[in-house]
Amino acid sequence: NPFTEFDRLFDDAFAARFRPPTTTSEVGHAVNSNNAVTSFRPRMDLHEANDGNTVTATFELPGMKSEDVTIDIHQGRLTVSGETTSSHAQEEGGYAVRERHYGKFSRTLQLPIGTKPDDVNAKMDDGVLRVTFPKVTAEQQRHRITVQ
Repeated sequence: NPFTEFDRLFDDAFAARFRPPTTTSEVGHAVNSNNAVTSFRPRMDLHEANDGNTVTATFELPGMKSEDVTIDIHQGRLTVSGETTSSHAQEEGGYAVRERHYGKFSRTLQLPIGTKPDDVNAKMDDGVLRVTFPKVTAEQQRHRITVQ
């Protein structure tokens, strides 16, 4: 994808400007077998249902299982995070090639005011995570007061 590198450069520019530097690997980056930092930023799409009051956040997490993903809700924010590891070994002609990839990611969404953890549902199929939550809660719905 030609935009992956552009996204990484854009994110790194703002991260360096608005966050203090750290010595540990930043969330959203992976350290490969050569100790080089590479970007691991899963795709996320938000869809609002036309017929109802539901928003669906879809995350593409190829090769990941549901036990590799954590979903937290804290102070009205939904955070989807996870860690992936994979390794590949190949031996041919007296040479052994071993590749290891590690990656962590974290994406945070602001939930509508009044959304309770019980209102949020998540399901993962074939590396695609779908998180659904209400667009408007009962606390946000318009209430008309009659003047007497």
